Amino acid sequence: MEAIGTLAGGIAHDFNNILSGIFGYLQLAKFHILEPELAEKDLEKVLEGAQRATLLVKQILTFSRHKGDDRRPLVVFPLVQETLKLLRSVIPSNIEIKNNLVSKAMILADSTQIHQLALNLCTNAYQAMGDQGGVLTISLNEVVLGKEQLVQENSLLPGKYLKFEVSDTGPGIEKAIQNKIFDPYFTTKKMGKGTGLGLAMVAGIVKKHNGFITVHSQPGEGASFKVFLPIIASKLSIEKPKTEENATSYSGKEAVMLVDDEIDILISQERFLTNLGYK
Repeated sequence: MEAIGTLAGGIAHDFNNILSGIFGYLQLAKFHILEPELAEKDLEKVLEGAQRATLLVKQILTFSRHKGDDRRPLVVFPLVQETLKLLRSVIPSNIEIKNNLVSKAMILADSTQIHQLALNLCTNAYQAMGDQGGVLTISLNEVVLGKEQLVQENSLLPGKYLKFEVSDTGPGIEKAIQNKIFDPYFTTKKMGKGTGLGLAMVAGIVKKHNGFITVHSQPGEGASFKVFLPIIASKLSIEKPKTEENATSYSGKEAVMLVDDEIDILISQERFLTNLGYK
């Protein structure tokens, strides 16, 4: 019950922050209703808030459900580049981002979950540095691991592995809690500042993809997280990272039947599809 309370408190705090922004910008949009350019900017902020809320829900569902993975041959290189572009817009200017993305090797993976893994590790790193700033380093390399390197991972086979490393120059992690950081609900953040699901989710995703993760840290010397995932043959077809499609590019004259128990969803979808020409 204590764990559920901690989780609920963190989720409620995150959602309240998002909803406060959405309500605020909606009020501004109503205020600017006769000034289309300003109203459009307000509504873009509303959309950003809704997307943040969607991501939070996905994180919770990924952690709580054992759903089937959509694993396909995937080159991680462009996906990490995409993550870095996203991070540059949210990371404070006092944090420098360095990248050493070398490998373009292929793994068998669910692209959504690998994107989530990269985003969570990078977010965890820059939040650890906080107002003090520092350097966030992201690396992507290939290594060959033999039996001697896999002693603690005896279920894994020797061979080529993709090494994804995220390092920060923050305060580091005390030895006493390093074995707890991947536990669900465990967090060193202040009450209400997080759910404690980030690293637990990362560990779960890595395990599902037949890999392993290590952490090296000394108090005052930052932290380094290394994820190792098995590489597959590069002759297989490559899945490109998913990109947002422009829904307004679709139109038609067909009749569509909408079924939902939420009246607001029905009304909004009906208006949207009608505007695109559907009946």
